[in-house]
Amino acid sequence: MVTTHNLGFPRIGDKRQLKFAVEKYWKNEINQSELLNTAQTLRQKHWQTQQSLDFVPVGDFSFYDHLLDMSFLLGNIPRRAKNLSTNSLDNYFSVARGRSSQSTCCGIQAGEMTKWFDTNYHYIVPEFDQETTFNLDSSQLIAQIEEAKAQGLTTKPVIIGPVSYLWLGKSKDDLNKLDLLEPLIQIYGQLFQQLSQAGIDWVQVDEPILVTELSSEWQHAFRQAYYGLQNSPVKILLATYFGQLQDNLQLACDLPVDGLHIDAINDKDEVNKIIDWLPQHKILSLGVINGRNIWKTDLNATLNWLTPIHDRLQDRLWIAPSCSLLHVPVDLNHETLLPADIKDWLSFASQKLTELAILAQALNHGRATVSDALAKNQAAILRRKESTLVHQSAVKKRVLEVNQAWGLRQSNYQARAKIQKARFNLPLYPTTTIGSFPQTNTIRETRRDFKKEKITEQTYRQAMQDEIKHCVKIQETLNLDVLVHGEPERNDMVEYFGEQLDGYTFSQYGWVQSYGSRCVKPPIIFGDISRPKAMTVEWTKYAQSLTTKPMKGMLTGPVTLLNWSFVRDDQPRSETCLQLALAIRDEVLDLEKAGIAIIQIDEAALREGLPLRKSQWQNYLDWAVNAFKITANGVKDDTQIHTHMCYSEFNDIIAAIADMDADVITIETSRSDMELLDVFDEFAYPNEIGPGVYDIHSPNIPSVQAMVDLIEKAALRISPTRLWVNPDCGLKTRQWDEVKPALENMVKASQKLRQNALSCIN
Repeated sequence: MVTTHNLGFPRIGDKRQLKFAVEKYWKNEINQSELLNTAQTLRQKHWQTQQSLDFVPVGDFSFYDHLLDMSFLLGNIPRRAKNLSTNSLDNYFSVARGRSSQSTCCGIQAGEMTKWFDTNYHYIVPEFDQETTFNLDSSQLIAQIEEAKAQGLTTKPVIIGPVSYLWLGKSKDDLNKLDLLEPLIQIYGQLFQQLSQAGIDWVQVDEPILVTELSSEWQHAFRQAYYGLQNSPVKILLATYFGQLQDNLQLACDLPVDGLHIDAINDKDEVNKIIDWLPQHKILSLGVINGRNIWKTDLNATLNWLTPIHDRLQDRLWIAPSCSLLHVPVDLNHETLLPADIKDWLSFASQKLTELAILAQALNHGRATVSDALAKNQAAILRRKESTLVHQSAVKKRVLEVNQAWGLRQSNYQARAKIQKARFNLPLYPTTTIGSFPQTNTIRETRRDFKKEKITEQTYRQAMQDEIKHCVKIQETLNLDVLVHGEPERNDMVEYFGEQLDGYTFSQYGWVQSYGSRCVKPPIIFGDISRPKAMTVEWTKYAQSLTTKPMKGMLTGPVTLLNWSFVRDDQPRSETCLQLALAIRDEVLDLEKAGIAIIQIDEAALREGLPLRKSQWQNYLDWAVNAFKITANGVKDDTQIHTHMCYSEFNDIIAAIADMDADVITIETSRSDMELLDVFDEFAYPNEIGPGVYDIHSPNIPSVQAMVDLIEKAALRISPTRLWVNPDCGLKTRQWDEVKPALENMVKASQKLRQNALSCIN
């Protein structure tokens, strides 16, 4: 009999209940007991949804981030947070965001945040130094196990493995992270003992770095870790996902664990080899349902592939989604406004578990027992393939017309810089923001009322213009150099554009966690992309009419539109990206015609689309960078192109970023204390750059001197004549009472830097 399990379930709730509860706690609107009750209710609801599984995951729930949870479980808490409070939850939130709640008297530096492999999820980076020690505290995990057992469920705890935990962390001094492996193995051994005492049979140990290119040192670390844990009293299911094992395949098969999970969506070609190499006593778990996208599984095709594998492995075969379902929305049944034909093609987390159950039933008891479900699924798959909604001949024809010249500026950067300097006459260390300003409840309510037709279009437009005027006035009062309109009309940097492009559709409740309480609702690309009309020109022109200072046009770039959407899987992603590039290129040229002289094209997600193996990077970078250049480079020399990248380790792709040839790039650097700029010690980046000096993901207000210090670190690597001063990212999630003083300090920091520069000259 095939065994079913799940690697993890979305924790935010089908209506984002966790988000709202956590944010109320931060605002002191509910107490800790109320927050814990909400969390328990959600866990029990999610377990009930998964109760048909043979093993239900436990430990996949988190108030902020599962890797931060692992740090607290292991007792690896940054020294700055250890004794802040006797309340461990407050310490936890302080590491996550710099402060637990509004009542917290003082903040600390929040933990560094970066992308979880090639997803749009962000994790809090574990910190290590020469004084790092581990001290096991499994109380939260054991408590959740007891909760699930009380519901009569067979549970499988989910934890991050020791080698991936070290690999994903960062050393704060000269420590070799692998020096911590031996004491960490001992802690994991203690944890497994406690899990056994709690009645656990199997534990899922996630080691996703096995799908990356590992040095011999890190491959040896796997052997050291799992041979050190081979006498574990609980059975270990070693889980990998997001890619292929390749040169780590034999290593994964040989490790002394009881089972191996692989992502058969991305690693299907290696399955037969794994079956041959895996010892007879080990189970093989195949991730056969896509945990990263929202299209229905072709159940008949999957069964045709799985049946001979099941015949061969019998009870040794487990099936599951490819990875945690954290990366997809919770429940398609809530969607009442999706076009019926498109909804019929989709599958969210709850529906993916139903698909899994159908596959298991067919394998265990024959296809005849689920014949109706299989027939219904096959009909939906066929309707999608044949739909006239998907393919547009005019779009495909335009893609064929693209040539290399479309991606080239008229002149090189040095020539453009002189022309732009004369046009804008900006001071040294010019100040700007990344685009958005606080999205107040009033703004959100106005947008909702307009969508529900409770107010007229005229009333809506007037309200948005009033908010734009408010944003412009604040920026002029603060004396920023390059302004933005604040984006009050935009719900999300991807969804806003998707709503105006043909080929997209949208869910009502398709929320996915990005970081902490921040959720995004990725639009769905179901067909060929085109732009029927201008999307931002009217709002930007209005904002420019209110000021004599330069007003940036704000756009989302094609690679980010691609990577932050649920993308069609019936054609190469590169082709979809080029369609997006042409649509946004049209918007860029219309902004230029309207007199907007500075245009920012955000590519926040450029790096997260990288394949997990460097050997595959160049192909991706070739088409991704080309898409940006097609978008941006049709403008005249005196139009200044900006791009923004946030919370990504970009040092190893700096040459590709330079090849994008944006006049100015702005990047996140404040949480990493400018460490991300180390690359400029060796790479002579030719254009202008704005390293972020204000961590917008924390409620803390940075001091003038702190921002001066950060820019002075940047000036050691980059000429001050090419440095901008700006926040890390957009400000939509912050409050005005945080934003105003922070930006005021930022402007003062820039002015102080200018004075220092003049003093040096004199």
